[in-house]
Amino acid sequence: MQRSTIRAWFLVHKWTSIICTAFLLMLCITGLPLIFHDEIDRLIEAAPEYGLPGVGSSGEASGLRPLDEMLAKALAARPGEVPVFMAFANDNPSMTITTAPRPDSPTGDMTIQIWDRSTGRAAGAVDDSGVMPFILQLHTDMFLGLPGMLFLGLMGLLFVVAIVSGVVLYTPFMRKLDFGTLRTARSARLKWLDYHNLLGIVAIAWMGVVGGTGVINALATPIFAQWQTTELADMVRAYDGKGAVPPENYGSIDRAMAAARKAVPGNNPQFIAFPGGDFSSRQHVAIFFQGNTPLTERLLTPALVDAATGEFTAARSMPWYAQALFVSQPLHFGDYGGLPLKILWAVLTLFTIVVLGSGLYLWLGKRRAGTDALVREIESGGAVVARRPVAPDE
Repeated sequence: MQRSTIRAWFLVHKWTSIICTAFLLMLCITGLPLIFHDEIDRLIEAAPEYGLPGVGSSGEASGLRPLDEMLAKALAARPGEVPVFMAFANDNPSMTITTAPRPDSPTGDMTIQIWDRSTGRAAGAVDDSGVMPFILQLHTDMFLGLPGMLFLGLMGLLFVVAIVSGVVLYTPFMRKLDFGTLRTARSARLKWLDYHNLLGIVAIAWMGVVGGTGVINALATPIFAQWQTTELADMVRAYDGKGAVPPENYGSIDRAMAAARKAVPGNNPQFIAFPGGDFSSRQHVAIFFQGNTPLTERLLTPALVDAATGEFTAARSMPWYAQALFVSQPLHFGDYGGLPLKILWAVLTLFTIVVLGSGLYLWLGKRRAGTDALVREIESGGAVVARRPVAPDE
């Protein structure tokens, strides 16, 4: 590789790393507890007891209360509000019902109630004031909403570029060294440079996956907006010009579920979106189904049912960009393989923190060296240590 090429890649790696490092450190630190959010929630919160443990809330199992009954109870607990979402857990009879003052109310105005469908009793409400919700929002958007999400997505993109440029620079740097060499007997800066390179190359695939999925997750709002204006609009084109169905005119949710199940057999309902929100039209109840295998349970298929009549309208798999989002969300936090995979995710996160911290240390320690001297250091595998003061034009 020519020196001019190494110089160009070095500058790309340097500036993309400098810009994103502080935010990536924040994301790694907040991401560590989020990896174990289920385990932490079980430790700090009492596990709810259900009347029929192990019975799914898919709507077909016996002994479960009708959806209409559960919805009526949830609305009675929140007078003056309307339904927004209804979500199910397919390994127990719990369900959540989200209500709000209006169908299009912001998330902050919504209330999530937890219900036991086997007994018809309330099992509590989702508390958004705890430590874990605070950490999640900091990790997701830094309390800045969509601008914060997009900004962190940009930082994730810079991280991916820094990873690629780091791999390119690793090749000439390690040309004269054995893999895994740690020159601890020499200067502290050279030792940390070796740690930076070794941990970075060991965790390279994981960092690329987590960085890439983080960018996709940051685009969740634009992705759903694109789906709503294209795919969803096409599915309900026959309803163009018709007014919104008011909540008092909603038909039976059980009837809507039966119609949707008939149209999408062999799948389990994950959640219901009521008319007027981001996941449905103004005239339809959207029932989102997931597959019944570990691979397909992350892929959703929405079935639209007329909210007033309960008649099936259309069903269509989500487009590729939405499916990529659904797959990337659990992959980002290691939710695919249980506790062993989460532990691996945590170890690799610690590796990444060391890589980011050592990179910051190296940058602070070599700011007085010129770019050409640093390029010579890369070419020589650290044999020529950069010490030359910065030239005025650098």
